[in-house]
Amino acid sequence: MSSADLSSGQPRISVVVPVHGVEAYLATCLDSILAEPYADVEVVAVDDASPDGCGAILDGYAARDPRVRVVHLATNVGLGGARNAGLAQATGEYVWFVDGDDWLPAGSLAAVRERLAATRPDVLIIDHAEVFPGGRVVPRPSAGALAGHATPLRLADRPHLLRLAQSACTKVVRRGLLDEAALRFRGGWYEDVAYSHPLLMAADRIDVLERVCYHYRQQPQGRITVTRSDRHFEVFDQYAAVFAAVDAAGGRHDVFRPELFRLMVNHYLVILGNEARLPDASRREFFRRMVLDHRRWLPAGGYAVPDGVTGLKHRLVERDNYLAWTTLRSVHRTLGRVRRGRTPSAPAPAAAATTPVPTVSTG
Repeated sequence: MSSADLSSGQPRISVVVPVHGVEAYLATCLDSILAEPYADVEVVAVDDASPDGCGAILDGYAARDPRVRVVHLATNVGLGGARNAGLAQATGEYVWFVDGDDWLPAGSLAAVRERLAATRPDVLIIDHAEVFPGGRVVPRPSAGALAGHATPLRLADRPHLLRLAQSACTKVVRRGLLDEAALRFRGGWYEDVAYSHPLLMAADRIDVLERVCYHYRQQPQGRITVTRSDRHFEVFDQYAAVFAAVDAAGGRHDVFRPELFRLMVNHYLVILGNEARLPDASRREFFRRMVLDHRRWLPAGGYAVPDGVTGLKHRLVERDNYLAWTTLRSVHRTLGRVRRGRTPSAPAPAAAATTPVPTVSTG
């Protein structure tokens, strides 16, 4: 046992790793966690009925390192269900969800453990970076998120924390908070939406570690953000769960309604405008669902409509004007081609791509 052992007074961390179809990346993920010799860190790896060799790889690691425990699921339950299964077996005071195709940069566990010991937050938000094929690394910092505020703090002190990445992987969470708030992952796509926002609203002590402690692999295959499917409609159920949590709080979370509403519309617009997600024939129906949610969840006191083109799109949703939205997207796409030096083609159909909105996760 190293000098950084249980006697250090640092809280025990359970790293929950859901695994499915990531055989090529799994060793990198596990090695990045186990490379730091802390006896008070456990890895709960969940084999979500992976069709490849992931199960055998996990068993091999467990045989060599007592910090690794493996849960084999008989049937595939999806990312949210696999995380829940790992959480049920976790024994640490804090839980960190790390996807099986991602990894932790060197020194991340040490930095996280030190910060947890110093501030004992309910939630520690960490910075992350996206790593693209070829090795290009793009940091996504939270710089300025806590400017002018001492930590830990409550979300009411800094509601803009809701604008940080929705990913569960960028939040190290006190296990007791998840039990106190009865918070688990929902099934379906965009499962982080109905986890991350209620988590931050429930927390009394939030801290931010402005250090890249997570590398998020950007791979073109297998990601829902590049999968054409009607399953993208599942995002509506995730946001319904978010606002149900607000409603159930008896007014305590009403202050967050405007920001949550703005983020919701932004997120819907990203999905609607991305030609790699929705089938063309489904776009009008998706827009109709956006309009219904706009009417259903619009805060009584309104909200801060974004500036520029994004704000214009918000207004088009408010006015249920799908035709104007398709025209705007066609013009925007044509102008984009001109800026890139390409010859403009005929106006694009309704499936034209949109520019991602930077204040909302597109996952």
